[in-house]
Amino acid sequence: MLRTTKSLLDLTAADLMSRDLVTIPWQVALRVAAKQLARAGVSGAPVTDDEGRCVGVLSAADLVHWVDQGEGAAKRLFEASLYQECDWDDHAIEAFPPDDVSRHMTTDVVTAAPDTPVGDLAQRMIDARIHRIIVTDDRGKPVGIVSATDVLAAVAKEYLREAPAIGVR
Repeated sequence: MLRTTKSLLDLTAADLMSRDLVTIPWQVALRVAAKQLARAGVSGAPVTDDEGRCVGVLSAADLVHWVDQGEGAAKRLFEASLYQECDWDDHAIEAFPPDDVSRHMTTDVVTAAPDTPVGDLAQRMIDARIHRIIVTDDRGKPVGIVSATDVLAAVAKEYLREAPAIGVR
């Protein structure tokens, strides 16, 4: 959420990041984590260790990967929920294994410090082919998330601010 009147290239992760974080403990069951994501209405969240440091990310892509690798009734139940184009219902979520999140999360996490410039954030997203960057403090604890939508919103705001000056209506 953009909270500043800085120009686009002066923006940092701290200016763009969402501070209302959902975090997932690394030893929680995958089905519990899936419920957390569904209830919060988010497609991914940082996974934290016992000290609260970011050790991974669990995203909808990780959950879909499990579905692709799954078999039997659990896979069919979850896929049925997906194909109905509805939110995951409790029955589909219960189909996830009781495994810890740590077995299914993405461990190659892209993080940034709060003072990371917007251009650097955008380049990291492009290079890693990701849609979110976890913003961490100096101890590695998540303090925010910058999504590709946050960066696009900043570009749009800058464009609308500059549009009258360059003759665009």
